[in-house]
Amino acid sequence: MLRLRYLAALPFVALVLLVALGLVFGRGNTLATGAAPQSFTLENGMNVLVIPDHRAPVVTHMVWYEVGAADETPGKTGLAHFFEHLMFKGTEKIAPGQFSRIVARNGGQDNAFTHYDFTAYFQVIAKDRLPLVMEMEADRMTNLELTDAEVLPERDVVLEELRMRIENSSSALLQSDMNAALYGDHPYGRDIIGHKSEVAQLGTEDALDFYRRFYTPNNATLIVAGDVTADELKPLAEKYYGSIAERAPAFVRERPAVAWPDENKRVVRRDPRVTEATWMRYYPAPGYATASAEEAPVFDVLAEILGGGTTSRLYRALVVEQGVAAGVQSWYEGSRLDEGKVGIYALPRAGGALDALEKAVDEEVARLLETGVTDEELERAKTVIVASAVYARDSQRSMAYAYGEGLMTGLGVDDIHEWPERVAGVTKDDVLAAARKIFEGTHFVTGELLPGGDS
Repeated sequence: MLRLRYLAALPFVALVLLVALGLVFGRGNTLATGAAPQSFTLENGMNVLVIPDHRAPVVTHMVWYEVGAADETPGKTGLAHFFEHLMFKGTEKIAPGQFSRIVARNGGQDNAFTHYDFTAYFQVIAKDRLPLVMEMEADRMTNLELTDAEVLPERDVVLEELRMRIENSSSALLQSDMNAALYGDHPYGRDIIGHKSEVAQLGTEDALDFYRRFYTPNNATLIVAGDVTADELKPLAEKYYGSIAERAPAFVRERPAVAWPDENKRVVRRDPRVTEATWMRYYPAPGYATASAEEAPVFDVLAEILGGGTTSRLYRALVVEQGVAAGVQSWYEGSRLDEGKVGIYALPRAGGALDALEKAVDEEVARLLETGVTDEELERAKTVIVASAVYARDSQRSMAYAYGEGLMTGLGVDDIHEWPERVAGVTKDDVLAAARKIFEGTHFVTGELLPGGDS
């Protein structure tokens, strides 16, 4: 079964598509759901959020743990993602590998994913099967059984995944180098999947220590979206999760502050597998949690205006008017507890030079800083973002993911629920101020992926 275990290592073309669809970066949080979700807390400290959606007798059941790749002990990178694999091993009640099979036999789907700031597990299933998946998820929260027989072969699976998604992808290698250059020693500067040499040393005791420390109900949030109310869910949550005792104190994160580059940096990677060059740039930016409530949605609007689609500034200038690019995209990555970034990605026309492409990007950014944005650009960008929020309501999983990601990266329920209204309130002056914050007086990282020999 394919699991979305981590997003940072996706092939870049796929990543850009997800960005454009709002599934990875800022727009994933732009969600309108009518009435606000309801929340409560169990006696053991587990938080619960209910998002009613009564259009079909189906529910999306998710458990989010407040631990991710950025919380790993130095020298044990990749442990959060590795342990996510291991959660699909067995308990006394459920044999190894049977969890997903049971969900499938009951007409459902399940998956899991690891982020820098969280790890999450979910099932989409008929409402009358909700007690089943709650019982199973609660069981593996506290009764997971791990031995070398399960752990060591799964470590080989993770190492193969690292080879496939990172080492065999020239664009993923470029992104890894650029993130390291931008974030430095902060954990965001390394891949979620970890360093190969450290992953290869992870063992059963590492996994069990991680499990006992972080997989405790007071470090978890249950989100259920679908054909259920808070009154219906609360007794089920108390029955299956409320009886689990805290086995570790509440986790208090202690991370170094992000130290942004003190000069512009350039990362050049040559690869014989590359046939056409690629140009990228990362700018420092606040995350949703480090920006003010009023400022955070402005960065989404700025990225949409600059390079959000075929009507954007960069697309019209570089692709339509100047013909120096075959494609261009910008995005804001704000879903981080610490700091985020603004990215620009461009492909030159066949045979085109990257220096001409870079010059054109710089000129367009300078023009935006000089002239600001028009009323038409502003309204179009806000309409696109708010519309994507409305369309997201058609997917329970999108609703549950948007709230979960937001809650795990520093936003409150009201922040997420009111996001479309906050986007609608963005002004031209707000966008210009955000552009100056991102593009003036900051040091960026430029990346080039070129045909040729190894870097």
